[in-house]
Amino acid sequence: MKKRFLCSVTIALMLSGCGIGQPKEPDFPRYTGEPLNIAYIGKTPEVREDNVRLEEISFTELKNRKRIASTFDAVLIMPNKLLEADQGQYASLYRKMRIPMFFIGSNKGHVPFIADWISYKEAAGETTDYAAGYLNGKTTLFWTYGLYNDVKTKGHITAMYSNVFQTVETVKYKTQQ
Repeated sequence: MKKRFLCSVTIALMLSGCGIGQPKEPDFPRYTGEPLNIAYIGKTPEVREDNVRLEEISFTELKNRKRIASTFDAVLIMPNKLLEADQGQYASLYRKMRIPMFFIGSNKGHVPFIADWISYKEAAGETTDYAAGYLNGKTTLFWTYGLYNDVKTKGHITAMYSNVFQTVETVKYKTQQ
């Protein structure tokens, strides 16, 4: 009888350490603010928000800064376009853009994109960040966004987009005042 009891306790303790009963992932809030128009270059971002309109543009279209700034609230450059995005010809374009630029999948911040003297590949120091944002307006602003527990899952990426959209709304309404 004692052996059965000890075996039952041992099995229960072993199972408790195997993920059963571990804390559930938090419920990440969605962006629920004002409607936003977001341009993106590259693969279509998967977002949860119905109040965010996404439109694909090209690097060629991005060169028309006035049209882009008057049509969109921000631009996302997706991971599959980061190497193309860091070409020196675009650095001054990002610095002159009057809406936020976000480099999704960048673990090296925004500097390799706005500095024409360094490339993304050559930039030192990888971080645990998953995205970087930049805006050079009345003051220079930049942001970094990580993923929950530094784990890349669809849920963590969509939560990161919600945070980006909140930043875009904050910047949009601050610049309108």
